[in-house]
Amino acid sequence: MDVNRRQFLTYLGAGTAALASLATGIPALAAGETISGKTADHLFGLENKKHTFNPKFKPIDPTTKDDVVLPQGYKYDVIAVYGDKINPAGDTFGFNADFTCFLPIDGSPDHGLLWVNHEYLGELEYYVTGYDTLNADPKDNKRTAEQIEKYLYALGGSVIEIKREGGTWKLVPDSKYGRRVSGLTKHALTGPAASLSKEVTGTFANCSGGVTLWNTILSCEENYQDVVDDCKLADNRHYGWVIEVDPFDPASTPKKHTALGRFSHENTAMVIAPTGQLAVYMGDDARDQYVYKYVSKGKFDPKLGKQNSKLLEEGTLYVADFSKGKWIALDLATNEALQKATNSEGKPLFASQADVVINCREAAKAVKATPMDRPEDLEVHPIDGSVFIALTNNSSHGNFYGQIVRLFEKDNNHAGTEFTFEIFATGGPQSGFAAPDNLAFDSAGNLWIVTDISSSSMNSGIYKSFGNNGVFLIPTTGANKGEAVQFASAPVGAEMTGPWFNPDETTLFLAVQHPGENLKSYDQPTSHWPKGGNSVALPGVIAVTGF
Repeated sequence: MDVNRRQFLTYLGAGTAALASLATGIPALAAGETISGKTADHLFGLENKKHTFNPKFKPIDPTTKDDVVLPQGYKYDVIAVYGDKINPAGDTFGFNADFTCFLPIDGSPDHGLLWVNHEYLGELEYYVTGYDTLNADPKDNKRTAEQIEKYLYALGGSVIEIKREGGTWKLVPDSKYGRRVSGLTKHALTGPAASLSKEVTGTFANCSGGVTLWNTILSCEENYQDVVDDCKLADNRHYGWVIEVDPFDPASTPKKHTALGRFSHENTAMVIAPTGQLAVYMGDDARDQYVYKYVSKGKFDPKLGKQNSKLLEEGTLYVADFSKGKWIALDLATNEALQKATNSEGKPLFASQADVVINCREAAKAVKATPMDRPEDLEVHPIDGSVFIALTNNSSHGNFYGQIVRLFEKDNNHAGTEFTFEIFATGGPQSGFAAPDNLAFDSAGNLWIVTDISSSSMNSGIYKSFGNNGVFLIPTTGANKGEAVQFASAPVGAEMTGPWFNPDETTLFLAVQHPGENLKSYDQPTSHWPKGGNSVALPGVIAVTGF
């Protein structure tokens, strides 16, 4: 295969050089250690453990400060916030930044394109559209056509060009690559449900995502129904998909790949199986929903470049049964449970494979897959190939703090149908983190996580000790395997999302999402990040340096 290790790590979002082990002082996988090793059982007590390893940064303590708080020796640059100009046409950076992904220009670690998702508006819609969401009756939607257009434009994603000059990362506001892919952009459908429509307008509720082996972006539509209702859209079947965007071709048409299923997607994690096929891991971020993977029918060929996109149009979608360690194929042609599934009137639930991918949740339930506690980000370990799954929480199961599961494919075959798993780390006061959300690896195999304690629960009740949401580093091997240390803290009401390293791992990109959420009055902001004073909080994306 013409993909070397350096490229492979880049595709996984792990960076391209083993600098993180030097930056943190945490070694890579110890020679001869089993891939499973010992589960971090010290996390199951309530006492706070003193961390004995010696990273290059001194871990910070939880804080409620209205700023991005970092260890001594680190700083952050604000690259872009809502409303910033991103191209000569005057397009502007969208709202509530989420997933980020850096793609170098000419291989440079200091110059490239940054894709950024824009997920939702929520209570801060007033500042975008002028619609008073605090006092409006949700049953009485009086949004005007103009307000809906502004609403949809603010969502989706942005392609921005960025450069590091004089040690500072900056936005290039007049970039030829600058582009908005929004709730108003035309998309093409591929795969089993392509017959839904010749053309679909818009993408929104874009939570996390991933990058392909051919340098395009996969962005995931999550809680689309909220936007469908708010914007009075007709057919919600057009949303809830994984979209593909070519950031280097502003004239290209984004695709919605229906073979990857329709549900509340969090992210994608792509890896090449030993068979040469592509495996794409995904989670459905809702209570009692499922973990999925897609395996392409064909094999990846690096010589085909962007034509490999066809691999996302034909393949098998699987859902996980954790009780048996099995991947169940959601294939109507071969799965009897899907063939026999009926609705309340006794009629077949699925008449075609299009029905299966459109109604993934019903299909997963019909085959008795395992409901999980909000499976969000899934990432593939860059050294041993194990799959890490962030289960954020599920209060209906008494799981308030969440955990991280580590899945091992049999024979390390990502195209296979058998696996085992362990609980790698658990959230709670004993570990210092709660509600794990997005995950990322550095090239040494250390896990970086961001947390998503809801703004309504933050700094109160059982979550008081955690302070604001944060960024944590967790070794995946060695004596301190599974022990979390805090690297960063978000502004008031915010979560930091979309962690992504640049190629030489000297910069960590992060989004600052929904600072100042849970407003009680529009004239009394609860956060003033990043401008301070009496300013209204603005979501945006930052670059953390000092590694």
